[in-house]
Amino acid sequence: MSPRSRRAKDEAPGPSGFLVVDKPAGWTSHDVVDAARRWFGTQRVGHLGTLDPQATGVLPLAIRDATKLVSYVNADPKVYRGAIRLGIETDTLDGDGAVVARHEGALPDEAAVREVLQTFLGEHEQVPPMYSAVKQGGVPLYRLARRGEEVERAPRKVRIDAFTLLSYAPPSLEVEVVCSPGTYVRVLAAEVGARLGCGGHLASLCRLRSGPFDLSQAVAPQALADEAERGEVAARLLRPVAALGMPALKLTHEDARRVLNGAALPQGGAVRAPGERVAALDPTGALLAILEVAPDRRLRPLRVLRRLAARS
Repeated sequence: MSPRSRRAKDEAPGPSGFLVVDKPAGWTSHDVVDAARRWFGTQRVGHLGTLDPQATGVLPLAIRDATKLVSYVNADPKVYRGAIRLGIETDTLDGDGAVVARHEGALPDEAAVREVLQTFLGEHEQVPPMYSAVKQGGVPLYRLARRGEEVERAPRKVRIDAFTLLSYAPPSLEVEVVCSPGTYVRVLAAEVGARLGCGGHLASLCRLRSGPFDLSQAVAPQALADEAERGEVAARLLRPVAALGMPALKLTHEDARRVLNGAALPQGGAVRAPGERVAALDPTGALLAILEVAPDRRLRPLRVLRRLAARS
């Protein structure tokens, strides 16, 4: 067992749940995770999808036993608002990179911009940028990029549900993007510039939504640090059941005991299709387990959470 695993195992129990941080520009996602570990006094903190250091907005975190639920939270869709700067290309595809090309001619008009944005709707393949955390051979691509290396990257399927032009004041356009998880808006910005024939890069980005979490729930790190100092930060944790978006089923003491022992339960009065998932609550209303409807229509434990203490 690693030293970190031993420390986590030896920790006193504490509040669990989800926290939505309004990530500031200049912070990495790992910076936010490290800060949350201090706020809550635990090593057991994880994020539900990174943001680039330049980006701001919604960064959901899982605290303590809520880390066991990350894979069950539907992070689709992602919603972003950003600015694309036409006429300048950078090596990182955003404003933090070195300029690699400048367009000297006239910039496209608004009608051309709107037309190009619509060509991105639907599913298509996107190649991850070299400056990204995607690993190749166990090495993050950004480390290779910093050494001046460029390698072949396998394209990934992404989905763009909406790509809306909010304003256009050449050379800058403000856009809103609704997309699938795993979409790089930096790549979209560069592709917009390429299709318009003038090049471009992502000048700024704010994530407005990540699945069930949105900007109205997000709190700035300084406010969270102040609340942690006063012992009030636990009140910011969001209910796990609400984040999961599953139907809830409150169990009797006997059924809760059976679930803890790995036994399946009958569906009772509800009729659910195989593969459907249910959030099982213990008699106090605390989240106990994730159940899944098996082919025989019984509810089988998929993930049991023995110590989850957050409100449900």
